[in-house]
Amino acid sequence: MQIERLSDERLAELSQSGDKNATEQLLKRYKNVVLSVARRFFLSGGETEDLVQEGMCGLYSAIGSYSEGKCRSGFSTYALRCIRNRIIDAVKATTGAKHSALNNFLPIVEVGEELYSSPQNPEDELIKRENRREFLQKISKNLSSFEFKVTVMYMNGLTMAEMSSATGKPVKSIDNALQRAKRKLVKLLN
Repeated sequence: MQIERLSDERLAELSQSGDKNATEQLLKRYKNVVLSVARRFFLSGGETEDLVQEGMCGLYSAIGSYSEGKCRSGFSTYALRCIRNRIIDAVKATTGAKHSALNNFLPIVEVGEELYSSPQNPEDELIKRENRREFLQKISKNLSSFEFKVTVMYMNGLTMAEMSSATGKPVKSIDNALQRAKRKLVKLLN
């Protein structure tokens, strides 16, 4: 049996049965995914490597808890959610304040941008990041802190439920803040 050719779902099943080679293969397959997710966050006073380690713990947890019957979307979607949630939890924990975690991190790249965009030269990449940083600074001056927080989470592809969980606010509050932010941004950009 060539373990490299097995599906992620089958590897998770084997791993849960105690197959260390299957576990290692999944950790190896998803290492770049973890790195990609971790790079999207910057935590003042923290290191990207810390977030990578948290992401790997999230992946390891996903391997141990995945159940094909309970998760219709497949292992890769489940693993990505576990990785992202573990990193967000780490960001929250290091800030010390229950609901202020998302005020202290900056997303660096769009969701999936690194995985799906065509390679660029370093100068283009630097310009793109600077433009994004300037844009975020500009909108942060025109939005309330909560509006800015949910706008950044929305730009990073989080669902309303994930934003609600991350901020501790009801989904309706998230939706209202996004609508206010959109109206303000339309005025700002026109």
